[in-house]
Amino acid sequence: MTIAPSDTPRLANRAERRVYEALIEQRQPHDLVVAGQRVTDHLKDHEVDFVVAIEGAGIVCLEVKGGEVWHDGHGWRQKRGGREHTIEPVRQAREACYALRDYVEKDPRWTQGRLRWDHVVVLPNTELPDGFALADCPRWKVIDRNDLPSMVAKLRDVLLGQELDRPLLTTTGIEQIRTALSGRGLPQRDVVARALANEDAADTLTEHQGVILDAIRLLNRIEVRGGAGSGKTFLAMEQARRLAQRGQRVALVCYSHGLASYLERVTATWPRRQQPAYVGEFHALGMQWGAPEGPDEALRTEETVQFWEHDLPRQMAELAMELEIGHRFDSIVVDEAQDFADSWWEPMLIALKDPDEGGLYVFTDEGQRVFNRYGSPPVPLVPLILDHNLRNTRQIANAFQPLVDHPMRFLGGEGPAVSFVACSRDDALSVGDDQIEALLEAGWRPEDLALLTTGSRHPEQAERQKEGHKAYWDTFWDTDQVFYGHVLGFKGLERRAVVLVVNEASQFDRSRERLYVGLSRARDQLVVCGEPEFIRQVGGPDLARRLSLPGE
Repeated sequence: MTIAPSDTPRLANRAERRVYEALIEQRQPHDLVVAGQRVTDHLKDHEVDFVVAIEGAGIVCLEVKGGEVWHDGHGWRQKRGGREHTIEPVRQAREACYALRDYVEKDPRWTQGRLRWDHVVVLPNTELPDGFALADCPRWKVIDRNDLPSMVAKLRDVLLGQELDRPLLTTTGIEQIRTALSGRGLPQRDVVARALANEDAADTLTEHQGVILDAIRLLNRIEVRGGAGSGKTFLAMEQARRLAQRGQRVALVCYSHGLASYLERVTATWPRRQQPAYVGEFHALGMQWGAPEGPDEALRTEETVQFWEHDLPRQMAELAMELEIGHRFDSIVVDEAQDFADSWWEPMLIALKDPDEGGLYVFTDEGQRVFNRYGSPPVPLVPLILDHNLRNTRQIANAFQPLVDHPMRFLGGEGPAVSFVACSRDDALSVGDDQIEALLEAGWRPEDLALLTTGSRHPEQAERQKEGHKAYWDTFWDTDQVFYGHVLGFKGLERRAVVLVVNEASQFDRSRERLYVGLSRARDQLVVCGEPEFIRQVGGPDLARRLSLPGE
């Protein structure tokens, strides 16, 4: 059963207006009058002209019939618009009353049990004879024009006159009726719905950027530069898909485990003829050719730097030279290319079927150079600039704009203001956990949330990484878990809501880029936890002002 309450009376005619005015004038402070209450059961749609809940008595449903009304011995008749009509006010009042009572009593918030309910017909223009009576409608069941001045008192008498031993209506019961009539389980304005609406709009805008790829169809060496939220990753994937669809053997390459996991998941859903021949990390491509696994680069020791930036690319270049033509690529697409070292480009070019003319499509954001490499392809590329932010809300994009080296147009949706929670570095992780709980209580789902750190990892991240990189990044797709990560591993990825924990031990030359990456990972809601002075030193006064840091 469903119900449609009306907060503001929409009265059909002058007769209903007279009845409403009388009810409002005569009611007691806690009595409730609801006009035009609709209720639907499995039989039909009903409308109660007025529901009157009287403290110390019960609930009565009124059916109002204005104009000239009479009973011809067979049934009720009414003249309106110059024509006579057969009406059934008693049946209407009775059925609507029972339907409404059933609805209220089935509300799980109703605790009053069966109270006194009744139904009454109101004829504000008609005077009934003293001896009026019908088998289904005694005189006391009708309010005529002479009864209007004392209508509420008469309705009270109808309820109190019931010989059934049922409780009287209390103020608590009246509040529960009010609550029941307001509906239950209603769709509310919620954070996920807003985020999905923003996402739909951003997806549409991002897809429109595909016209860029149409424009460069005849070019085979391109560098697309854009800030966070500009849709670079979408364009990189779309370019790889289009090239594969034309029959090319394509590699879609990136640096980080997380982005590689995302690219692999998305491209696996495409039709086979549109899937690139290779999707994944630069290093994993070398391992396919026979390169060693190597040390953990996150340690950043002299040994790891030597391997990743010298030994590995040299070995991959040698292995690429030995590739048979069927294992080479017509085109290579590189996402987040700002993290590629100079030495990484040589094996990429050698792996092309035509190292001089083969396709090379590079997507980069100079503001996201979180690794101290600053490599660039050793071949000329046609530059294209993306100056729109499509993926972040305007509030988030505006917050990190001071960290972008060029102006961006904010085309994303609207969202809440970026929140800043001041805390010490030592307390930042626990404060971040509290903020995650607050976001869950606000309606976000675990799958919508990520907690990212700029310094030491969250214990939950460290625990999950014990199972290996693949198992850890599988949790990114787990709808039952909040994701815990580090900004360095979250390149090219995003979450609807992010808690950024700024917990670096001290400022160093890459702190600004880490802050930029972290601030730009949230699409719809962003909470930043950290020391105000540290963020002010790293990001500058403009960022401090936009984050509303204490002291600004």
